[in-house]
Amino acid sequence: MKVIFLATGGTFDKVYYDALSDYRIGDPQVNGILKQAGVSVDYQVETIITKDSLDIDDSDRTALRARIENDANTHFVVIHGTDTMIESGRYLSGINDKTIVLTGAMQPARFKNSDAEFNIGFALAAVQLLKSGVYIAMNAKVFAVDKVRKNRDKGCFEAI
Repeated sequence: MKVIFLATGGTFDKVYYDALSDYRIGDPQVNGILKQAGVSVDYQVETIITKDSLDIDDSDRTALRARIENDANTHFVVIHGTDTMIESGRYLSGINDKTIVLTGAMQPARFKNSDAEFNIGFALAAVQLLKSGVYIAMNAKVFAVDKVRKNRDKGCFEAI
């Protein structure tokens, strides 16, 4: 089994851009995280979109869906901004015979107290164990994409 990581930007890959503390989407951080962790699973990392999730639109989601549908591989981790992660996940629903796990971070991966490293490891484990379908892996929980919401007040995802 090969796991394909598809980076779409979002908070996970944000970096400081200038002295005004403006953030921009930087290079995918997942490569370094996986190497540092000594991951022995066969994997590939690809950047497909470099946007804040609030800027991801249906044409981006169509491209993401096509990228997954047209790949012979069956296991995907999509690194996505948390604001529209659920919307994108629902857009991917109905892709047959693939296991797709969306994950992200509440703080950029480059921040010391980021949840990014944990979430990537958690999503990698989840994608190997789950049956076909689309899932959100955040906050040490796995959710079916149609049974989750982001609770902005608590800063976490929760079942509905």
